[in-house]
Amino acid sequence: MRQRNSKWDNKESPFTPGSPVPSEFFVGRKEQIEKLLRYVKQTLGGKPENIFLLGDRGIGKSSFASFMRYYVSTHKKMLGIHTFLNKVSTLEEMTRLIFEEIAKETQQQGWFKNIAESFGDYIKEVGLFGVTISFNPPQQKLKELVSKFPETLANLLKEIKKQKDGLFIALDDINGLASKKEFAHWYKSFVDEVATHYKNFPVFVMLIGLPEQRDILYNHQPSLMRIFRIIEIEKLFNEEVKEFFSKAFKQVAIKVKPDAMNVMTIYSSGLPLLMHEIGDATFWADNDGIIDVKDAVEGILEAAENVGRKYLDPKVYRTIRSERYRSILRKLGKEMPLYRGFRKKEVEAKLTEPEKKVFNNFLRRMQELGVIERDVEGGRGAYKFVNEIYPLYIRMESIKHTQKKPT
Repeated sequence: MRQRNSKWDNKESPFTPGSPVPSEFFVGRKEQIEKLLRYVKQTLGGKPENIFLLGDRGIGKSSFASFMRYYVSTHKKMLGIHTFLNKVSTLEEMTRLIFEEIAKETQQQGWFKNIAESFGDYIKEVGLFGVTISFNPPQQKLKELVSKFPETLANLLKEIKKQKDGLFIALDDINGLASKKEFAHWYKSFVDEVATHYKNFPVFVMLIGLPEQRDILYNHQPSLMRIFRIIEIEKLFNEEVKEFFSKAFKQVAIKVKPDAMNVMTIYSSGLPLLMHEIGDATFWADNDGIIDVKDAVEGILEAAENVGRKYLDPKVYRTIRSERYRSILRKLGKEMPLYRGFRKKEVEAKLTEPEKKVFNNFLRRMQELGVIERDVEGGRGAYKFVNEIYPLYIRMESIKHTQKKPT
């Protein structure tokens, strides 16, 4: 990688790989935003809403939820929280995190005292480098909050009614909870109790997860899915990707040449995750304040390494035990240096007899791992990688493997 000119050493990258996009760089999703704002309006009228935000990995669900929380908090007079549940698998821990996030969100407000008092002595200020909030009641109290969740939210609404007209709760990354029958049954009970006991309940709850998590919840509690309004997040259009890059690079006074913009857009595949990885790597590849094709290509290669190590290594290279599978993957990499689609017959013709025997299983396994998908437009036997970066990394790994072989 080229050395960065000292003139640019003090600049900070505007990109945030692995984190939700800052609200000022949020682009696209107009249709989904309009739908959600209609539901927000109904919530502010007293009708509770339950949303399930669906999308594949890296599609930008968290960024979308973060933007919506910011928007309703700023423009709709709602108290908004966005809670990351990650590996949380118990209702008690979920509830604790929800109320802790509410406390943190109101910490700087003059009416925080009312919130703190409603939770007794369990809210404390902690931290060595700046004060934050901790909410750690005993387990028995948490069980009570789980069972009385609607009542607790109703009391909270009374405490904040002079300052806020409603509550927006985004529960992100629910994979741990979705696998639990207890969560599905609890959520159904929560919604039923609200419907039968509260005429005015301005609470907007949005679950955020993968399509398969919705299916798991459906299997646990089929009637639960009738409760949710489904909002699906899809890949961004090329013009939206370009808008994102333009905003981000303009923030740090860097110009992007059109051909470089096109290359970055293609390899981003409409996925915010890749947009941030490519943008960040390209930012550091530049040394003159102008992104050209050379900078873009260097950034894309660096991003491919980063994405591969983060996502493909753990879920593919460390998961696949079969040497035949690994060999097929390397051959795919050699055959696909610059494009993401392939036809089954063409690849099969270059496999050994032992590899051909497991090729169907290999394709099925790669689909299960979210690496490839069927290419409907390509016709029968056509497949493609889910983005442009994966085949690039696989190509790079194939070359490394070849270079390691003794001559």
